[in-house]
Amino acid sequence: MTIKSLLPLIAATFVCGGCVLVEARQPKLPKAVVKPTVSQPAQPQWKLFTAPDGRFTILMPGSPNRNTQYQKTYMGEITLKIFIAQPPKQQVAYVVAYNDFPYSYGEMTDPQAVLNNARDMALKTTKSHLISQRNIRSSNNHPGKEIEYINSGGKITKSRMYVAQGRLYQVMAITTKKQQNTLAKTITGYLNSFHVVLKN
Repeated sequence: MTIKSLLPLIAATFVCGGCVLVEARQPKLPKAVVKPTVSQPAQPQWKLFTAPDGRFTILMPGSPNRNTQYQKTYMGEITLKIFIAQPPKQQVAYVVAYNDFPYSYGEMTDPQAVLNNARDMALKTTKSHLISQRNIRSSNNHPGKEIEYINSGGKITKSRMYVAQGRLYQVMAITTKKQQNTLAKTITGYLNSFHVVLKN
């Protein structure tokens, strides 16, 4: 599944704090191979990525693909910004997505309600089972939630969501059971590297 084909699906799952559903590509092995050797995934070149508007930074494996989608909701039209990096020869996708809320909604709504709605929408739209969840804070003390869930196809998503200055950020790593253990430290490092940059 290519990045281009993922975008309509990603946009469709974001309604007032939904979640991105990304299917990491898995190469098919020839049938003749009985016991494939398990090689270490190729290590991509990680570098600091700064959002075009300067409002967040994160370590990414190379330059992410970028896209903008517009989604109509009961609050009005929401602009969704998506950044996706998929290292070659790895069954993993690293995603950052965010949307700004209309001012009135962002000011009146409890951040925990936004985060709970985002969690529920993620599980519903991806038809997933919740593995774990915990409340967290961003490096500059904005409310957040970390969730981990698995869908019927075996894809595991670890997501951290934050509400900051009228915006919902979602930072995700989507992988397979097979590569989850191999990439566990890398995924944690990726999630830990996300920082909200406050606007003046």
